[in-house]
Amino acid sequence: MILGIGSDLCDIRRIERSLERFGDRFTHRIYTQGERARSDRRAARAPSYARRFAAKEACAKALGTGLSQGVFWRDMEVVNLPSGRPTMRLTGGALERLRKMTPEGYEPVVHVSLTDDPPLAQAFVIIEALPIAEASALRQVPP
Repeated sequence: MILGIGSDLCDIRRIERSLERFGDRFTHRIYTQGERARSDRRAARAPSYARRFAAKEACAKALGTGLSQGVFWRDMEVVNLPSGRPTMRLTGGALERLRKMTPEGYEPVVHVSLTDDPPLAQAFVIIEALPIAEASALRQVPP
């Protein structure tokens, strides 16, 4: 069953300006260490950061809270499965919200789609609840 859907569109130029103007202050406020390491390895840093920014916004929408009610930027981390497919690792308030919205006997699975076509980056997040036996076979990211 679908628990939440979120989408976001982000202007890469806006993220580029934030990187230039605020540097580490911006990246350390919004992104986890893993996200910073992945984006900083890229020749085109801004599109990578913008995709992740859009994913965090989309995830907050899918959680039904936005960036409020104890859900913070770094509570949502874009991570990649061994296959390269993106997903989200939730911690803190985002994980607490996810647990509250997941029915008993079910396990949440977070689906993420990222893309960019400069000057825009886009993300979709779908939070699905699967019966525990089914979800175990699809386990995405270890806690």
